Amino acid sequence: MQTGRASKTALRVAIRRAAHQLIDQPCILEDPIAVPLLGPGFARDMERAMHKVARDFRAFMAVRSRYVEDQLAQAVANGVTQYVVLGAGLDTFAYRNPFPSLRVFEVDFPATQAWKQEMLKQAGITIPENLTFVPLDFEHKALGAGLAEAVFDGSTAAFFGWLGVVPYLTLDAFRATLHAVASLPAGTVIGFDYAVAPETLSAVGRTAFDALAGRVAAAGEPFQLFFTPDKLASELVRAGFTRFEQADSDDLNERYFKQRADGLKLSAVKLGMLATAWV
Repeated sequence: MQTGRASKTALRVAIRRAAHQLIDQPCILEDPIAVPLLGPGFARDMERAMHKVARDFRAFMAVRSRYVEDQLAQAVANGVTQYVVLGAGLDTFAYRNPFPSLRVFEVDFPATQAWKQEMLKQAGITIPENLTFVPLDFEHKALGAGLAEAVFDGSTAAFFGWLGVVPYLTLDAFRATLHAVASLPAGTVIGFDYAVAPETLSAVGRTAFDALAGRVAAAGEPFQLFFTPDKLASELVRAGFTRFEQADSDDLNERYFKQRADGLKLSAVKLGMLATAWV
């Protein structure tokens, strides 16, 4: 991500989430905001995202959001009233938030937030009163400092969603964010995705990874950070989380894609995994 420029990868993610609403039934992630947010200007991109070749990416973009939002719902049931969306991009949760008591904080680069707010305006989507935008460059400003400038309450537990961000960070920035979250009160939770270390992938997986890495690098947002499940577990313990879970494609297929008539599921390529950690 380059300072002063809105995220191209955030747009591509949003296009795939919107395409999922149009072609994959039933939806893994029910998102009535995804298509209106993009508007008519991305019809050609939407058509490409609906192609069968793009199916695995659509499925992963949908299921990672569904997974984190399911974990969020459990946290809300346990009394959490704050949701921080780290690297929010064009995430739509705040505009379809089903929890009246839940305050949402969207944290992202200022340029990306300005671009999103313009898209919301053009789509006629109202910014909810319980949403706060928090401008932040993760590489140059600490998360705690950014949240302190908002109305975030650091004395109570919160849920953090962190999707599509970790692979683009340095290890220092990743650790700093984990430490900031783990320092919050018990009951705080973070859910995120991460890229699997490419040297551990199969030959087919490595080919798919190289193609994807080339595309994001060409967009000016290269991958930098990868983990194996064991190394990720070590980082979570190091940061101070008391427990955690990790889910790969097999786990997610069992949880979300069983017995679908259309056969939609995650492929065996397994480029990424999901994780949740509790303070």
